[in-house]
Amino acid sequence: MYVCSCFGITEQQVREHAEQGRCTPRQIASASKAGTDCGSCVRRIQALLGRGACPRRELADRGAPGVLSAEVTALSRPGQESVRAA
Repeated sequence: MYVCSCFGITEQQVREHAEQGRCTPRQIASASKAGTDCGSCVRRIQALLGRGACPRRELADRGAPGVLSAEVTALSRPGQESVRAA
């Protein structure tokens, strides 16, 4: 079933991106553009991602060192969107 009709992204594609470690709607958008046009699919993407079922998130929640640091470093490079602390 389609999640994002603007870009033709299916539930299966969102799940595949999540299995590859993209655990937030923003990461899904970066990988597929889903949620970047009209935005009506963002809540459905959030529902599909749920809480948990993300290997990197589970490791980070357990306190594994450096799990998310590569992502922060990549986003902090010149020409990339910078990451702000929450």
